[in-house]
Amino acid sequence: MLPIAASTYAPRIDLLFWLMVGISGAIILLVVTLLVWFSFKYRRGTKAKRGALMTRFTREVEITWTVATFFTFIFLFWWGAAVLVATVPIPKHAMEIHVVAKQWMWKIEHPDGQREIDALHLPLGVPVKLVMTSQDVIHSFFVPAFRVKQDVLPGRYTELNFTPDKVGTFPLYCAEYCGTDHSRMTGGVVVMAPGAYARWSQGQPQGDSLAAQGKVLFTRLGCAGCHVNSETVHAPDLFGIYGKPQPMTGGGFRIADEGYLRDSIMLPRQDVVAGYAPIMPSYQGVASEEDVVKLIAYLKQPGGSTPR
Repeated sequence: MLPIAASTYAPRIDLLFWLMVGISGAIILLVVTLLVWFSFKYRRGTKAKRGALMTRFTREVEITWTVATFFTFIFLFWWGAAVLVATVPIPKHAMEIHVVAKQWMWKIEHPDGQREIDALHLPLGVPVKLVMTSQDVIHSFFVPAFRVKQDVLPGRYTELNFTPDKVGTFPLYCAEYCGTDHSRMTGGVVVMAPGAYARWSQGQPQGDSLAAQGKVLFTRLGCAGCHVNSETVHAPDLFGIYGKPQPMTGGGFRIADEGYLRDSIMLPRQDVVAGYAPIMPSYQGVASEEDVVKLIAYLKQPGGSTPR
């Protein structure tokens, strides 16, 4: 029995699943039926006609079942790819929530500063975009009711998007073995009616938004000492950098997405912007993954970090 379907994505996954079960069942039934029939028809002592196989008939059978298998595979591959690709576009108005996984908990922060551990509250019918990274080892964010699962990797950002369409509390699991207490790395996704979610949100301790916290870190960690127009240090301008291609020393470009910004903070000499010396120090051991999330949220703001 499948778990309850609670996202707009789930019915398509279920349909594909049952189609594959149906095709597999039909093939098994055909093979078993032929096996039983031939076992009785050609058992010892029967008067069934025996002799050499007809070469032409055998060749046609071989070609038929090979071609049928090939096109069935292509059809299922196409359908599965189409279902997967349909989840790639992220609505522009999606609610962006940041998730940091660590042994053995899910640390979640909402855009307005609300924080949760092993729980995620969401409004019904609102597209959600999760931006996820790991603080230690590989984890996997898995919500069976939504039919979504995404690996969460250290040193990288992965994204997951879905739209919940049922009110309720749905189990959240880590689906990648991550150490001693892996089985205890669970939680719950609570989907609420919009009004109930608004009341819950207002009732939470109100902290600064991720971007506001990132702004404080931008100054405290010394980023403003180089990346503002008033400074004499020759460093890249961060004004409106997010989402734009950056020319690299040695040729080529990189899009300034979450992954690029993280690498620029933690591994600044990995990809150096053309025209600049590799003088920025690494912030590994200085800034945590949660700090990096906040800095990136600040840099992603319209207008970036540097006032003109």
